Amino acid sequence: MNDALGRPLKNLRLSVTDRCNLRCEYCMPEDDYAWLPREDVLHFEEISALVDVFVSLGVDKVRLTGGEPLLRRDIATLVQMVAAKPGIADLALTTNAVLLADQIDALEAAGLRRITISLDTLHRDRFKTLTRFDELDRVKEGIAAAQRVYGSMKIDTVVIRGVNDDELADLIEFGKTVNGEVRFIEYMDVGGASRWSPSRVVSRADMLAALTSRYGSIQPLDESSSAPADRYRLADGTVFGIIASTSEPFCRSCDRSRLTADGM
Repeated sequence: MNDALGRPLKNLRLSVTDRCNLRCEYCMPEDDYAWLPREDVLHFEEISALVDVFVSLGVDKVRLTGGEPLLRRDIATLVQMVAAKPGIADLALTTNAVLLADQIDALEAAGLRRITISLDTLHRDRFKTLTRFDELDRVKEGIAAAQRVYGSMKIDTVVIRGVNDDELADLIEFGKTVNGEVRFIEYMDVGGASRWSPSRVVSRADMLAALTSRYGSIQPLDESSSAPADRYRLADGTVFGIIASTSEPFCRSCDRSRLTADGM
């Protein structure tokens, strides 16, 4: 199935909960955020039935998201239900990794194929300021567990001017130690992020300029993909990505749909 812009329906972002155990300032900074009533959140059987509909229309890649998906009780059961469906070529999960170390073995056994971990800073004080929780150690434990189980992962970093834009190279170097491909994301206004302003956006051009000053020549990779990240290679072979969601929006070529936790 193609939509009105001729885009194929291939990727499904499946939100299993709107709840989160962090309060990242660019996502849901309000202390009094109104969570969905629990009775409005889809049951696993309902989610499974809806995934069947999406698969019948052409979806072959599913990513579990939230909120924080690992807050959903027995999430490995849902992973097993989705992974067993014929036609699913890829099943991934995006997490802040706070709860990952204790769950990753069950997730992998259930059929989860890939992990993406959100990590915006390597500094404890900044992490606490950005997320309002002192959980950096548990995030790093989750990253170590992902390396143990999967061997590699993606690491997503939202870059905010004056907050963590001086850590680009440090994050790439950290990624090397855990076999994690870092993807830098331009800070974008997602509605609830009340502190967003254009002056706080670090553009792709600015990121590349900063990284070039550190690493020298950077080679763009010529890839044919609907993925939002443009990927680059350093001289030592390290690959990283940049998602230019603000300076160069990619919506027109996007093939992703999102199913919210209450079925919208």
